[in-house]
Amino acid sequence: MREIWERAPQTANEVVDAVAAANSWSPRTVKTLLNRLVKKGALKFRQEGRVYHYSPAVSEEACAKGEARSLLQRVYQGALTPMLAHLMDETDLTQEEVQALKRMLEERGA
Repeated sequence: MREIWERAPQTANEVVDAVAAANSWSPRTVKTLLNRLVKKGALKFRQEGRVYHYSPAVSEEACAKGEARSLLQRVYQGALTPMLAHLMDETDLTQEEVQALKRMLEERGA
């Protein structure tokens, strides 16, 4: 998705060229992924002859929100505090990031 968000629209071959080598994937694997993303509604395409041009059907922000909600539900049964605690334990937060988190909590009235 990142490749298509950054350079849409792209042909299937352009996506294959950009993604396959970087991930050690075969062209067939990339095309299968494109088809799955179309079926899930994340990508849309326009066909010109035998060439498919892919564009995002969802914004990066909407996708990130959906994935975050899904992760929270699947792994933490919807409980935000354990997820945040785990992320903070496993990540070296900078002082700026700590301050930003404090500001977000204060804005929420915490």
